[in-house]
Amino acid sequence: MGSVGMAGVMAMNLVAVGDAKADVSGTLALASDYIWRGSSQTGEEAAVQAGVRATHGSGLYASLWGSNVSFEPDSGARSEFDAVLGWSGELAPDWSLDANATRYLYPGTGRALDWTELSATATFKQRAWLQLAHSRDALAGGHPGTYAQIGMRLPLSDATRLEAAYGHYRLASAQAADYQHVQLSVIHAIAPKWELRATGHATDNAARQLFPGNAGTRLEVALQASF
Repeated sequence: MGSVGMAGVMAMNLVAVGDAKADVSGTLALASDYIWRGSSQTGEEAAVQAGVRATHGSGLYASLWGSNVSFEPDSGARSEFDAVLGWSGELAPDWSLDANATRYLYPGTGRALDWTELSATATFKQRAWLQLAHSRDALAGGHPGTYAQIGMRLPLSDATRLEAAYGHYRLASAQAADYQHVQLSVIHAIAPKWELRATGHATDNAARQLFPGNAGTRLEVALQASF
């Protein structure tokens, strides 16, 4: 839990750098499943998730996000915390960038599952995005891996939007075969700062072999509050 505590301290320190220029926000969600890059992280069971983010006026930010998890075979992990340090801001009138380092933490596993990833996401007019992420220890497997995702966002009304994304995970052949997944979401704002999201996920056979029983076709429904 020391690493998780350090992430919280970093977030608070960021706020302290300049109260007048710092903004603190957060999310709280209840989901029918926790699906990450096409694979269930909770054995298709419900997930309770929460996150907090401190953003400085310069664009620097620190965040901490957590969820319950359940893996097969059992690794002893019951929770996941994602500690993030990064920068986000506008590159041009229509383009923005988010670049960060994420440490995936699984308390109670003796750090056997902890790993780090560098990521950058370019967004065009808040309508399309491209993400590239790389780790020298992808999925804590001891081998490099590069993840790429391209997505689009289509507003249907002031309260409802569609989001679609395609992802490709390039993994070292010594660890696993590369796999692909797609997802389609319908997101509806049911009240100020409250959203209801329904997402359909599908993966290829390589993902099913890598994550037996947890990849394939999945439906995830989540209610999220922002503050």
